[in-house]
Amino acid sequence: MTEPIYIIDGARTPFLKARNRPGPFAASDLAAAVGRELLVRQRFAPTQLDEVILGCAAPSPDEVNIGRVVALRMGCGQKVPGWTVMRNCASGMQALDSAMANIRSGRSNLVLAGGVDALSRAPLLFSDAMVLWLSNWYAARTLGQRAALVTKFRLGYLAPVIGLMKGLTDPIVGLLMGQTAENVAFRFGITRREMDEFSARSHQRVLAAQKAGHFDLEIIPLYDNTGKLYATDDGVREDSTAENLAKLRPFFDRKYGNVTAGNSSQITDGAAWLVLASARAVDAHKLLPLGQIVDAEWAGLDPALMGLGPVHAATPILKRHGLGLNDLDTWEINEAFAAQVIGCERAWASAEYCKDALGMDQPLGQLDESKLNVDGGAIALGHPVGASGARIVLHVLNVLRRTGGRRGMAAICIGGGLGGAMLIERE
Repeated sequence: MTEPIYIIDGARTPFLKARNRPGPFAASDLAAAVGRELLVRQRFAPTQLDEVILGCAAPSPDEVNIGRVVALRMGCGQKVPGWTVMRNCASGMQALDSAMANIRSGRSNLVLAGGVDALSRAPLLFSDAMVLWLSNWYAARTLGQRAALVTKFRLGYLAPVIGLMKGLTDPIVGLLMGQTAENVAFRFGITRREMDEFSARSHQRVLAAQKAGHFDLEIIPLYDNTGKLYATDDGVREDSTAENLAKLRPFFDRKYGNVTAGNSSQITDGAAWLVLASARAVDAHKLLPLGQIVDAEWAGLDPALMGLGPVHAATPILKRHGLGLNDLDTWEINEAFAAQVIGCERAWASAEYCKDALGMDQPLGQLDESKLNVDGGAIALGHPVGASGARIVLHVLNVLRRTGGRRGMAAICIGGGLGGAMLIERE
């Protein structure tokens, strides 16, 4: 477990907001386009990779093992295994962790790992009633049987089931992810104003980062089949002030809630990759590492409070390395919801929560917000579920490179009551 895991390079697509219709790129288009450009600039050939691991929460039916599809499309050749992992919101981070495990076991030395989702293309489904009616229709053998079925048909059968809404509903507790954010807000007394202020700050920080060129290190522009250029993340809005966000109605609990579309992450399409290598691969290919993934942790908690997953995953890493919250130079906590990130901060500062949920004698304290999501987060950038875990690891490294910092943490909440975190160190 002491084998160093080097980050050699990384890149992502622009994150493109879903606009109530299928986006310009399928998930494999996104991953293949950015992956090809990333591999072109390496000192090794794509065929010299040991494997390609891609996280994806919602692959389309014709790309079920999307990792293999993309590996072939990127020119890795038939002999390089490509495979897919899924851990909901942390699928991209799981791909990195799976690569780390294989490198440390000696089975791989050079791995391309990341995540992707094209959530704008999430399917519309038939209801169970419509599927049953169709099954009976195709099973009917006589004109009389079909005529009887026509009389039983109801227009309501044609109402589509939104696949994305089903995917964002926890089957154990029966709550949409936004409703779990309402639970976190209630647990820690987080107000609507605090959520909207946090969200406005996310937009402001993304805008500032775009103007300063802070995303230029990681974004590879895309062209669609008409030649249209997609060069930047397009979900950020200059008019997202706390005052404007306050005008939006609650979405998940319309009567008593405070979680709105404006203080939640956006539904988005995007992909992110990192090249991971062992010391042997670094020597063999004369690679120049940018950093290391020093440690990783997965944690479970109440699915109804899934947004606190980063607290449960990052805290053990901090304890193992003897670190406090603010001993790190930068933090990325994926902004699934404003209430969720604020809730994580409140949990670390709460003596009660740290004792009851984490078994600690005292709270970890207050996280310095000047170190948290310094270039904004998913509320402004979007949250392509499969890609976000890889994006935040990549961005932690890029912030460290830009600022001269040494260590940072990437942490993410995961639907189903899980949390994931990785400790990153600049080389």
